[in-house]
Amino acid sequence: MPDIDPSSVNVADSPGNSRSSGPGSSSSPHPTTGIPLPAHGFEKLDALPLPDLAKAPAAEIITSAAELLMNASAEKLGMSPDGEPVLDLAETRPLITALAGLVAASRDYLGDDAQPLVDGIRTLQAAFREASSRPDEPGQGPGEQLIS
Repeated sequence: MPDIDPSSVNVADSPGNSRSSGPGSSSSPHPTTGIPLPAHGFEKLDALPLPDLAKAPAAEIITSAAELLMNASAEKLGMSPDGEPVLDLAETRPLITALAGLVAASRDYLGDDAQPLVDGIRTLQAAFREASSRPDEPGQGPGEQLIS
């Protein structure tokens, strides 16, 4: 596939493009000029294998998402066993909060998998509090209001 100059892409030239906003939409029409695309197109992204999510149970998908958030939080708290520790509390706070929200909202669907995730969240919350130079008040840390 040849490299495409992103500045030359014009979605107005795309088949089926409509210049009006969709029914019931109060937003302005989608931009029609200069949407930057990667020079390689989407060929590299299309080559990535994706699991067949339609066949996976919901609890498995939720648990996988929770594990991703948990691992990212742990790495940003410097808990990664590999390489130089990274400590980024500003980035860790929303990750722990999102993790707590996901687990709190789906706890009834997770069955026996819920408690280990809650325990992991509490471990991350404790590590966050310990790493902070000015710890939050009890109950005000990332995700603490979501997980009881």
